[in-house]
Amino acid sequence: MADTKQAGGLSSCMLNRREFLLYGGTAAVAVSTISLSLLSGSARARVVSYPRQWVASLSQLTDHQLLNFSYPNEQAQNFLVKMGGARAGGGLGPERDVVAFSYICTHQGGSLEGAYKAVGEHRVMGQCPLHLSTYDLTRHGIIISGQAYQSLPQVMLELKGDDLFATGVMGLLHGYHDNLQPQGGR
Repeated sequence: MADTKQAGGLSSCMLNRREFLLYGGTAAVAVSTISLSLLSGSARARVVSYPRQWVASLSQLTDHQLLNFSYPNEQAQNFLVKMGGARAGGGLGPERDVVAFSYICTHQGGSLEGAYKAVGEHRVMGQCPLHLSTYDLTRHGIIISGQAYQSLPQVMLELKGDDLFATGVMGLLHGYHDNLQPQGGR
């Protein structure tokens, strides 16, 4: 590549067409490889198992009434909800509409208490009071809008007879690096 002089006597840092195609093609192959590995299932949700804990009786749940509980430790505040027949990913019960999630927004730890909405077929948690993040509870708590970049952590449930048990967490609780040890090692 020949250097060309610009105003002020500085050399240009331009690529010629051949270099552009060579470097651009290499970048495209790298991006395609990464994208294909993600689509092929190599990226999986992290589910961490914890000791089984009784949460509620299925027969005592009322549609759209949130039940609060702590799991996997006292600081981790969660809710259980029967979503009125709206089938959900990971849902239990005859209508697959009973799910549990963390109350804490994944972006900056804002509380989502009081932010559950059921409108038509939609079941949403949010908006977070800090930056307006909202989550779709029928699709494993995936982010709908706002600043968050992770799904709302879903508490994994097990149904045995009429009893609902928490058995693990899918996703990372805000403020924790492994869901039991707070960041900073407190």
